[in-house]
Parts: sequence; C-alpha cells; structure tokens
Amino acid sequence: MKTRITELLGIKYPIIQGAMAWVSYPQLVAAVSNAGGLGILAGTMYEPVELRSAIQEIKNLTDKPFGVNLLAGSPIIEQNMDVIMEEKPVAVTYGIGNPGAIIKKVKQTDIKAIPVIPSVKHALRAENDGADAMVISGMEGGGHVGYIGTLPLVPQVADAVKIPILAAGGIADGRGLAASLALGAEGIQMGSRFVVCQESPVPLNIKEKVMESKIEETVITGNITGLRCRVLKNRLAEEFLKLEELNSSKEVMSAFGMGKMRQAFVYGDEVDGSIMIGQVCGLIKGIPTCKELMEGIVRDAEEYLERGLGLIKS
Repeated sequence: MKTRITELLGIKYPIIQGAMAWVSYPQLVAAVSNAGGLGILAGTMYEPVELRSAIQEIKNLTDKPFGVNLLAGSPIIEQNMDVIMEEKPVAVTYGIGNPGAIIKKVKQTDIKAIPVIPSVKHALRAENDGADAMVISGMEGGGHVGYIGTLPLVPQVADAVKIPILAAGGIADGRGLAASLALGAEGIQMGSRFVVCQESPVPLNIKEKVMESKIEETVITGNITGLRCRVLKNRLAEEFLKLEELNSSKEVMSAFGMGKMRQAFVYGDEVDGSIMIGQVCGLIKGIPTCKELMEGIVRDAEEYLERGLGLIKS
C-alpha cells in the first residue's frame, strides 16, 4: 500500500505508532518499524544522554526508519534536538508548545517534521511553519486530546493543506485505515491499539483491562488545567472529575496527576493509575505481534476499499 506518507518516510505501510510515555520504548518502536510501519520513540521521557542511548538501542534492533517524539515546550528541547541532529531519525513528531526550535533544526537536514494537530487553524499554521506532514488527531483518541472528532476534522484539514496528513483518534483496525484514506488522509497513527500488542511493555493486567472495556468507559479529565486527557474510568479518574467539579486549582490538579500514567503502564495499577486509552478500547481484542496486527489492518483495509469501489460501480 503506497501513499505519499510511505514515500516520504520510506516505509512499507502507511501506519505510524503514536508516541506514548512509559509505552513507546525501543523494543516497541523497533517492532513497529520492522513490521513495515514507523515506530516512534517517546523522547519526552529522556534527558539528552538517555535519549541518545535509547535511539542507539533502536538502531541495534532495526535498520528500518523510525522517528522520535519531543515536547516542543520542553525546557531541554534544544539539547534533545542536538541529539536528534546527530542521530538522525527519519522524522520528529511533536505537539504542545512552540515548534520553532524543532522546525529550525530539522530544516537543516533530511529529517521530516511531523506535528500532531487538533484543528484546521493549527494545521494551516504548521504547514506555513514548514512541516513535511502532519498527524490530525481527533478527540476520540487516548491521552491528550482536543475538541473536534476525527470524522469532521480530517477531511477539512485535507481540503485546507497540501502536505500529506495522517489520521489519528478512534482507529484500531482495517476499517479505520480505509475510512481515513477515504477522508483524504494518506495514512494513520495508532496509539491505543499498540498498547495491546505483544511487544508492548505494558503489564498484562492493564492490557486485559483495556480489552474488557467498552466505548462508554472512557472520560476526559484535565479540563481545568487545559491538558485534557482521555483515560479509562477508574477510581483515579473519578477523583479527578470530583476535583474539577470543586474547581480545584491547576496546581492541585497537576500535583494529583503527577506520575499516574507511569503507575498504570509500568506498575500495572488499574485502580489509581492513569490508563490513557481512546474510545477504540471497545474494538481492541487479542494481543497480536506488531507484524500480525499491521498486516491484518492493511489486508482488511484493501478489502474494504475494493468492496466500496465495487458498490459504487454497481
């Protein structure tokens, strides 16, 4: 399956793995890349020396293209970008904060700049900044989310920009890839689905919790702090929502949420950990390898697209 995304990144399938703190470690990144997609390292977890070590570990596990995700607003963005410039992953993805430091650096190289975007306004700005492609992220996704759903957002961005886009948020199977291509995207980014695969480091009980969950069992917290996050319902999420009802300060909210994602995805706390998973939890069944997952998604997407074309012709 070829699109402008596969050509831009030198990958077999138009599928990239979303960067997730405490999940997107070198093993998972390399597995996605070896399977034909683009694995993305969650670089925001690392100091510069640690970032270099993680990138080199990926290089020892794969000779395929991979990317690194950074927080544009990080206080050590300049130092981490120096590491990126020397290690040269194929792409850098980024979100929250001013992307100027990232764009300025990567434009000196062949590294591709791929921001994660929640609106048409931000998409136009990113294209003007010099982005090579962009991930259009709908509010159905897990973790940090915006206010617009994937279905209305992706085609509007596709109409507004010239660079290739990837759809994200609410995608977990071949139907999601086929739909995204039909909407004008040239690939997809998945996060939640890669949480539940064999190469994911997430504890088994959390993977099982995700597979048992239904679409109604996620909530968005962080409306007061501005860092809105979609998570699975549990005691932590309920306490978060109570604090918001009480109009607790940003400082109180931030302190309450500190370290909770690690508590879930590293230590397996399904009660008081923050399980950042999207509404596709209801579609996630089974724990395949990355290779099995991606090959199945592409095969099914091609079948859906062929079936759709057949219906149009008839």
